[in-house]
Amino acid sequence: MLEIRYVWEFPVRLCHWLNVVSIVALSFTGFYIGHPFFHAGEGAWIMGWMRFLHFAFAYLFLISFIIRCIWFIIGNQYGSWRMFFPWATKKGRANALKFFRYYTFTGKEIPYEVGHNALACTAYAVVFGLYLFQILSGFALYGMYEPGSFWNVGLGWLLVSFDAQWLRLGHHLVMWLIIGFVINHVYSAWLMDVKELNGTVSSMFSGYKYINPKDL
Repeated sequence: MLEIRYVWEFPVRLCHWLNVVSIVALSFTGFYIGHPFFHAGEGAWIMGWMRFLHFAFAYLFLISFIIRCIWFIIGNQYGSWRMFFPWATKKGRANALKFFRYYTFTGKEIPYEVGHNALACTAYAVVFGLYLFQILSGFALYGMYEPGSFWNVGLGWLLVSFDAQWLRLGHHLVMWLIIGFVINHVYSAWLMDVKELNGTVSSMFSGYKYINPKDL
């Protein structure tokens, strides 16, 4: 008999969707800032609005990141920071290898996981590192135009350690890495929902998944 289990707590789901909105908005506005692809005529201030929206969603993304970091510490076992270390146990390493083989079409077995699978957890650890880089590099560049501001004082050392142009390039390249992850993430979530039949996609709205205790 299937068991309905509360897996993703509200702060985890909230941060997930805040990240979705933020990444879409930041990618679109960021790409426009780097490569303006349309103009609305004199006095329209399109670039000004794009920059304003980019900064506004950057703050939203920062808030989401902070909330999620807090929930890494006080959240349940499925949202804990411990999920980032699946390689620490023999079972975690075995499951990660099985998922890798499944994703690369070299194996058919899918090890069942209630929360994130071991391979996904490793990917998320990298992605959160990319998030942190985007936040630091983005606000360092933001503070460059306001000498003496909080961001300039706190992150100005990045502009000293790395040339501003290299920081911009890194910020831009990481945007594409995150977009690539998002595409893979959507596909993987849909695939697991179809294969495991446990409500993987709907669980990011409700928080609940359908668990078969025999598979654990």
